[in-house]
Amino acid sequence: PETALIAVMHANNEIGTIQPVEVIGRIAREHNILFLVDAAQSAGQIPVDVNVMKADFLVLAAHKFYGPKGIAALYIRSGKDILPYLIGGSQEKGRRASTVNVPGAVGMAEALTICRQRMPEEIKQLTHLRNDLIHRVTTTIDGVRLNGHPHERLPKNVHVSIEGISGEKLLMALDMAGIAASQGSACSAGTIKSSRVLKALGLNESQINGALRLTPGRWTTAEDVDYVVGELSSIVKRLRR
Repeated sequence: PETALIAVMHANNEIGTIQPVEVIGRIAREHNILFLVDAAQSAGQIPVDVNVMKADFLVLAAHKFYGPKGIAALYIRSGKDILPYLIGGSQEKGRRASTVNVPGAVGMAEALTICRQRMPEEIKQLTHLRNDLIHRVTTTIDGVRLNGHPHERLPKNVHVSIEGISGEKLLMALDMAGIAASQGSACSAGTIKSSRVLKALGLNESQINGALRLTPGRWTTAEDVDYVVGELSSIVKRLRR
């Protein structure tokens, strides 16, 4: 059967790699294939332009850029359309019946406006913190590898694998030290299955089990990075004994 739709993450929700959506969109347009970009991880973090991407559809989620939870947006290019998700009412131009979450929509729009205004400064700040964190963690702790592209990644994403430790014990120790971290995406929190993303990268079970994701944010400081590096180094040494 012919391909009807291509759907691609703009940025991976686990390792932060930014996908070449402009190239994919151009190929999709040349072959008259609908193209959907999942920008949940990238909107508000890095520039997103549906015309540059050649996207027919684009989705984003407010809580990923400091907006309220429970609200998202779907961009539909003029001339394209979708079947209604919920029927029975005329809300959202007949595409999704039910009462519109007006406060959520307003909050999302305001959060995105603030992110766009601060984006150049925040990209510079977060990229510096990210690179410093990656460099120090990979050079001060033995057996650490960076997962994902070294440069084409979200400014806020640090994802590494630390060999010889239990990821679960590591997260518990970091939490006790006041450091919020995860092994993968929020979507997979609480699961015991190995990451499909890390498996696809060719990592072994030890590397997958020792995965760690750290995400600097708007209020992260250089002092915070110093604290994380120091605590992480001490915790890893303790867990390896």
